[in-house]
Amino acid sequence: MKKSNFLKVSIFIFTLFIGQTYFAQKTKMVGGAEMFPSKNIIENAVNSKDHTTLVAAVKAADLVATLSGDGPFTVFAPVNKAFEMLPEGTVATLLKPENKKQLQTILTYHVVAGKVSAADLIKMIKDNDEKVNIETVSGGTITAWMKDKKVYISDENGGKAVVTIADVNQSNGVIHVIDSVLLPKS
Repeated sequence: MKKSNFLKVSIFIFTLFIGQTYFAQKTKMVGGAEMFPSKNIIENAVNSKDHTTLVAAVKAADLVATLSGDGPFTVFAPVNKAFEMLPEGTVATLLKPENKKQLQTILTYHVVAGKVSAADLIKMIKDNDEKVNIETVSGGTITAWMKDKKVYISDENGGKAVVTIADVNQSNGVIHVIDSVLLPKS
């Protein structure tokens, strides 16, 4: 093999390896599915087996177009088990068309305008005496804080969720997976 061809092949393989390494570092597995930073929040969420209830709720609340939009958004995304912890019948009741406004309020209570990474969130917590209040898209307030190196999000009713997977980057923001549903003050 000529030197120039060997060099071209070597550069091609090196570029391919670097590209794959970079791409692999930027994706995360959520609910058994790879989350691609080139896709938006909805395009990724529909593939997560852990977020089928959330996706159904987003569809029932007519928020698909919003969360597919430019953003950026930070979404604290409760897993299916989080919805199962709500009182029996709550999810079924919220999914009814007559409760769409209430469902929208609950879902947008999990969304913050702008892209807030885990590092940003931790810095905000540390810069604000270990707790920071954050306004949500619904107009409510959530509180972020840390304990034992875990980030917690509290709602206005004293409920709390743990961030179980952070920094799931999206083309229009970031998702942080949480283990409980946050509820705004009624």
